[in-house]
Amino acid sequence: MVSAWARENEITLGQVKTEEKSNEITAIPELLEVLDVTGCIVTIDAMGCQKAITEAITDEGADYVLALKDNQGELRADTESIFDRIRKSDREPPEACKSVTGGHDRIETRRCWAVDVEEKGLVDLEGWHELSAVCMVEYERVEDGERAIERRYYISSLDPDAEALLKATRRHWHIENRMHWVLDVAFREDQSRIRAGHAAQNMATARRLALSLLEQEDSLSVGVKNKRLRAGWDHDYLRTVLQEA
Repeated sequence: MVSAWARENEITLGQVKTEEKSNEITAIPELLEVLDVTGCIVTIDAMGCQKAITEAITDEGADYVLALKDNQGELRADTESIFDRIRKSDREPPEACKSVTGGHDRIETRRCWAVDVEEKGLVDLEGWHELSAVCMVEYERVEDGERAIERRYYISSLDPDAEALLKATRRHWHIENRMHWVLDVAFREDQSRIRAGHAAQNMATARRLALSLLEQEDSLSVGVKNKRLRAGWDHDYLRTVLQEA
């Protein structure tokens, strides 16, 4: 199942089931066709970093920020080379945007650098629709005295604005933290053994609808799992939840 998650509203906008012997690469354009994403920023994992998908997004009047990994080896190598040269250069590097979060004896620091692809001379722009910027996010984590650094790379149709790109890359992970993780914990989706016919797809739709309703209901200051239990026990509360529909 490929889902589209609206970060601002925290709801699932749509979903498409991948065909047998297929994958997300073919399902993502199908999902985009049924959504109005005009003026939005579409963020996708590295699986969606495909030329055809950049075309599908920009044709819908949206911008994109796509994770860049080894499935696009040449573009990844070019991008890494750009930021390697920047780090090693004697010239003043472009200003980085920085954010720091912490808690539970852990400190996480993110720094983002963004550059214009034409200015830095990326060699392979052909087919990447409206590709304007590449960025590197340096993720530093200090926990229990141990320090680890990871560098992640992205391509985007947005201007090379480090602050905007860092914000977009951080918000991308909300689909994992606010949807997939909650569906697993509160609805035990990963443990579901429903397989026959269209049942799995139908139940996935029902779970996401229920999650959206429970997230929007704010009369109880408890988590989604407890709200779901309350709705099963208390018909008055269930009616309150359903009124959000």
